[in-house]
Parts: sequence; C-alpha cells; structure tokens
Amino acid sequence: MTKAILLTGATDGIGLETAKMLVQTDCCLLIHGRNPKKLADAKAQLSNISQNTIETYQADLSSFNDTVAFANEVKSKHSKLDVIINNAGVFKTSNEITADGLDVRFVVNTLTPYLLTQLLLPLCEKNSRIVNLSSATQAPVNLQAMQGNGRLAANAAYAQSKLAITMWSMNMAQQLENDQISVVAVNPGSLLASKMVKEGYGIEGEDITIGADILTRAALSEEFSQASGQYYDNDGKRFSSPHRDALDSNKVKEVCQVIDDMVKNFL
Repeated sequence: MTKAILLTGATDGIGLETAKMLVQTDCCLLIHGRNPKKLADAKAQLSNISQNTIETYQADLSSFNDTVAFANEVKSKHSKLDVIINNAGVFKTSNEITADGLDVRFVVNTLTPYLLTQLLLPLCEKNSRIVNLSSATQAPVNLQAMQGNGRLAANAAYAQSKLAITMWSMNMAQQLENDQISVVAVNPGSLLASKMVKEGYGIEGEDITIGADILTRAALSEEFSQASGQYYDNDGKRFSSPHRDALDSNKVKEVCQVIDDMVKNFL
C-alpha cells in the first residue's frame, strides 16, 4: 500500500539521502526545504531515481507562522499521513536569534517540529509513525534560555534542543498510545558527513548513509513497529536510554509544559 511520507530538511545531508532511500519504496514523498532552488534540485534528483509522486513544500522552520502555513498546505492536499520525519535541524549559523527573539536551535530543532506535528496529527491514523531527530549530544534544558531569556553558546543550545525533542517525543508517545500512533526519537549517528558537521566541526564526517538507513528503518521497518516512546542510539546500534532527564517524569512534564505554552497561540 502506498504510504504518504513527509520529510523535513530534505534538500541536503541526511535528509536528502533519506529521501533517496524512501522514494524507492511504495510511497508518495512530501519533501520540505527552506531554499526554493535546493528544493527544486532535490526533487529533480529524486525524480531521476523513481517515478513515485514527489511533492515539495517550502518553509522556514525558524518561523512559527511559516510552519503553520506549511502544515495548512499539507492538509489541503492530504487526508492521511503514514509517516512524519522531523529531520530539519540547525547547529551553527550566522542568524542565531529568530525574529521572535528565540534561539534558532530551540525553534528549529524542538519547537517547530512539535508545532508541525501537532498540526498534522489529525492526518495520522492507527500505525502512523512520527520519527524525530535526536542526537547523542544531549544536555539539561535551560527553560529560561528556551523561552528567549538569556543566550547560550551554539553547542549548549544544540544539546539542550536535542534533549527537549527527545522529551516531547516520549511524552507524546504516551499521549497517543491509545491511538496506536508511534513516536520515536532517533540519534542517526554521531559526526556523519552532513553540512552541519562540516560547518560546525570542520571535519568530513562518517558515511552519511548510516543516518539515512536508520531513519528509513524507523519510518518503515517491522523493527520499529513496537518502538513508540523509545530512543534509538545508532552509535550503539540499539534502543537505549537518553539523557537521564528524559527519564524523569517531572522534568519531562516541566519541559513539555513550556513547549506547549510557547506554541499554543499557533495551534
């Protein structure tokens, strides 16, 4: 059966490699990007691989309003989504603070994936999957910094944003348990050869298909069919425990409440 799969951040890096794998399956592939030219180039590459339907969605995920418009466009064309992969992310950038006065890492890596997912949940049905990009790099979340009160170094903001998305993944999995909608957080692998790693660390990195393979498996394989609420560490090639804060129900509740409060006006 043809699956409708939405993949954010699909124009380069792990996202593009994942799209190349997904498009070879029986799917209608919805790819997102921020840059219109790169989005068109990605679609052209994918069209050379497969005759499957490929739709493009342009949005700046550092903007809550853009994220809402993105979700509305998807909803205008689809009544069902089988898979949502929140892959888009940012580490080092020249524009660290968004127009809303927030650290761009928290917005792109944590907040707008949550907002987008919440807006698209009505399209998800039994056995739909939500796959969120986490990281081996996780650190306790500074709630004030996430709300724009205080500045963090790029490394700290990135690590905190990745713990925060892991926390809301686990929390959402509990909330959707009765609906049998799966939510998993995945560390695709450390220091893979993405633009983010090259710009952030100045190294070439490991084979990027390592990350693309695990995201494809998380989206489609039987291996992940009962994985909702879990964290997969691709460095260890196993389901594992995330940062201890993600296992503390009080801390998870606190972080998720702040996330809810920050996006509620856009839902």
